Amino acid sequence: MRRALESGDEVFVTGLVLQELLQGFNKLKAHDRIVEYFKALPLLIPEREDHIKAADLRNRCRKKGVQVGTIDALLAQLCIRHELQMLTTDQDFTYVSNVVRLTIWS
Repeated sequence: MRRALESGDEVFVTGLVLQELLQGFNKLKAHDRIVEYFKALPLLIPEREDHIKAADLRNRCRKKGVQVGTIDALLAQLCIRHELQMLTTDQDFTYVSNVVRLTIWS
């Protein structure tokens, strides 16, 4: 993420990603630092149609033998709708990108 920010790329976050990050930290100092850092990033908020398309995406992947969780399907859908590259270290999104037009940032 640092490389993306330093190169001037636009970086977005969702509430789901922020929540998952915060759930991993018990110390108040780390929690507060994450909240502060992520204030600088625009927040993508899913709309009703994103949830519908995420369900369709999940079903398409399942038919091709690719397992994707509900939240991951929604994150992928948000990237697709906003024509964004996904910044991730989760290999599962690479499998998803073989089924739908999800672009992974490398």
